[in-house]
Amino acid sequence: MPPSALTAKTASLVSCTVCHLLIRKHTGTADSLGQCPRCGATLHSRKRNSIARTWALILAAFLFYIPANLIPITKITSLGAVQTDTIMSGVIYFIATGMWPIALIIFVASIFVPLLKLFVLTFLLISVQRRSNWRPKDRTRLYRLIEAIGRWSMVDIFAVTILIALVHLGAIANIEAQKGVLFFAAVVVITMFAAMSFDPRLIWDTKESEDACEYPA
Repeated sequence: MPPSALTAKTASLVSCTVCHLLIRKHTGTADSLGQCPRCGATLHSRKRNSIARTWALILAAFLFYIPANLIPITKITSLGAVQTDTIMSGVIYFIATGMWPIALIIFVASIFVPLLKLFVLTFLLISVQRRSNWRPKDRTRLYRLIEAIGRWSMVDIFAVTILIALVHLGAIANIEAQKGVLFFAAVVVITMFAAMSFDPRLIWDTKESEDACEYPA
């Protein structure tokens, strides 16, 4: 199997994470390379403490995910009757009333996508820590997928916000947000930060190290 293509790391180059300027790294220098000559940002060959920070954010998101799905997110008052709904009970309500498309959107965006992001990021972290060389292209595609779809988890929050703004009829009909909204918003934001803190270049470092050993310069 031929060696992998030339990369910035093997060419002793480092990319600024802010302005993406390529700068030559001198042999024997530490991971910190001072400041970018163009924008002044601190330079590193890889995101610093990427694995530790991503693990911390993922664990926090898992902890918030439990109350986000157990605590009601809305309280609906209609003709004096009060009803509180969690995310799942809202999905069940829309299914029972025949509104399958809305139920599907809320289920996918608010339940499936956050869990998918958390499990995929956990898988990527474990594979990087175990120095796995298994299908790096597919793992990179997985990372790009969860990074792209993560923001759509806010659909449920947007729906609650719109309903609260529109329905204010006193005792006749009224919708109020509950504490579950805060936990769910925290899950979405934390998973977005977790995806940002993970450095996908770590997926390829093991392969490059193996290629360097197999095909020395």
